[in-house]
Amino acid sequence: MKRFLALALIMFVFVASCSKKEVKRTSEDSKIATEAFAVLETVKGAYIKRDINALEKNTTREGFRAISGVMRSFDSAELTFNPVLVEIEDNTVNLNVSWTGKWQKGGKTTEERGMAIFVMTGRPLKVNDILRTSPFKYPE
Repeated sequence: MKRFLALALIMFVFVASCSKKEVKRTSEDSKIATEAFAVLETVKGAYIKRDINALEKNTTREGFRAISGVMRSFDSAELTFNPVLVEIEDNTVNLNVSWTGKWQKGGKTTEERGMAIFVMTGRPLKVNDILRTSPFKYPE
């Protein structure tokens, strides 16, 4: 009987301790990283649609120059971004992205891939620079 009571007490404590669900708050860094991903997807969509206004809204003056200065004409484009690493320091977010792209121009298809670092600053975040291989400079 003592074993049964001890087992029942242990089960009661276990059930009582597991029944409370702790609500964990999203960290500030997680919110910033999520915002950076969203901005990058918006910039990608604006590039594919060649929407200059959307590009200007989501980039700083330097970032807009970095993208529009290397843009080439194309009939259609497909870009896939895979985030690799997010570095957050003070007011700067470095989003390391592995990308693949496919561009069509005049019946010719160009496929490329690379690694880029999107430097984002400000509140709300905006693309300020692109380091390494920019996906926006193709097709060459």
